[in-house]
Amino acid sequence: MNSNLAKLILVIEPDCNSADNLRKVLRPLYRVSVASSGKEGLDMAFADLPDLVLLDVKLLDITCFEVLVELKESDLTRGVPVILITDSSSAEDEERSFTLGAVDYIAKPYHPATIKARIQMQLQTREYIKTIERLGMIDALTNIPNRRSFDLQLRKEWERAVREQNCIGILMMDIDDLKLYNDSYGHIQGDALLRSVARVFEQTLKRPADFVARWGGEEFVILLPNTDCEGSIAVAEQVREQVEDMVVSLSDGTPSHTTISIGVNAMVPGRSSDIDTFINEADKACYEAKRSGKNRVVHSC
Repeated sequence: MNSNLAKLILVIEPDCNSADNLRKVLRPLYRVSVASSGKEGLDMAFADLPDLVLLDVKLLDITCFEVLVELKESDLTRGVPVILITDSSSAEDEERSFTLGAVDYIAKPYHPATIKARIQMQLQTREYIKTIERLGMIDALTNIPNRRSFDLQLRKEWERAVREQNCIGILMMDIDDLKLYNDSYGHIQGDALLRSVARVFEQTLKRPADFVARWGGEEFVILLPNTDCEGSIAVAEQVREQVEDMVVSLSDGTPSHTTISIGVNAMVPGRSSDIDTFINEADKACYEAKRSGKNRVVHSC
């Protein structure tokens, strides 16, 4: 099966005939959505997160440069390649488009083979970049995303929550008494415990959008898009119970156990809301969970 069929190409083209021609050329190879104006194209881009955008220079409502700026300023779409299509050959416009983040510039009339080749090249380049980025975003010990990866994911989901006015939840989690565990069984066994806990987190989360990462040391964090306080607390209790029931075998086969303390926060962020405060409130709740006896969930929402 052609893997390109899963790729979504967004065509922003006010000319109906040109849009139909592009749709016919691309649909055998990709999923294609079409917007007839710049504002409609931006709405579709933020909602659907296409793999590539074909943007006509001559829009009727806003300029193509305004579209480019919004796409490149958003964490949701910054990495999406944008190819401009034009019937002019202005060197000034071409230079400006590259400065604003376009990756290619195709002049009309174009040959279908040219469009296909340019799109394929940009999609391959993007996959290569994503692979390189992933290598720096995975925690080597637990093989789950690291803090840098979480920070990027949080900014994307935060922006989406602000735009759509949806609730977003966060769980700050700390393994109880990991130092004592390491002192008792050794750091190699402690590493095995960290890996086991990470697997429990991954197995407990059910939705594709839920995101777990290693925050650092014995701390982990879970991001829950479209989840209110009550839902976040429910996930936290489920995670806590799964870790409490987990068995990690020592080198001699003896079972060992651990528990975690969890701080929960959830909110519908606004334009003036602060991400750091959002995280810190969950972190404070996690500290309170440890201070008040460990192996429990405390929420700040």
